[in-house]
Amino acid sequence: MSLVSHQHEVQQCIIHCLPEFEHINHYWDKHRQTVVAKILPGEFYMTQDNVMIATTLGSCISACIWDDKVGLGGMNHFMLPLTDKEAHEVDWGQRGQASDATRYGNFAMEHLVNTILKNGGRRINLRAKVFGGGKVLKQMSDVGQKNITFVLDYLEKENIKILGSDIGSYYPRKVLFDPKSGRAFVKKLDNLHNDTIAKRETNYRSSIDTQQVDGEIELF
Repeated sequence: MSLVSHQHEVQQCIIHCLPEFEHINHYWDKHRQTVVAKILPGEFYMTQDNVMIATTLGSCISACIWDDKVGLGGMNHFMLPLTDKEAHEVDWGQRGQASDATRYGNFAMEHLVNTILKNGGRRINLRAKVFGGGKVLKQMSDVGQKNITFVLDYLEKENIKILGSDIGSYYPRKVLFDPKSGRAFVKKLDNLHNDTIAKRETNYRSSIDTQQVDGEIELF
């Protein structure tokens, strides 16, 4: 497939994705011959198209949730487990998107699940895989473990079965998820990546504190 064809595939995915995900970076993965949507901290992505979702995690958590009967699902990426803000206090912005609220796990999980259900998923068919929560921020409290505790508790309360996880420890991870099949790929990153991700998460955490809420191995 030519470069022009690849660019066309990417553009078509952007055109057909939900309006609230048009800002997400989409690119062509030559190895897997597919379009990938790359999400950053505080973002999430849901699709029923042939698009994979990628992110890089340190102490943050990503929950991959999908309907295993109809082949649609998504991934989130959040930094902190909870906020005491209520849903009605959050500025959900244009198109119903909580631009700042989804940095918190309770909003990130609710928004991802609700988006799946609104687009044809059924709660009884939802399955999950969970990644991240590494202790990569030595100068901070163990927010990674707090994130892990939160997301496992949330999924248990919502009766969403966890089919796989790679959580905790001291290393960052790159995660690639296929919502169509539920397959996930995880790559553990080295110390250089660890330093970069730690700095990114430290800066991101600082911005959160000052803002109001508005070698690859296939493991599963």
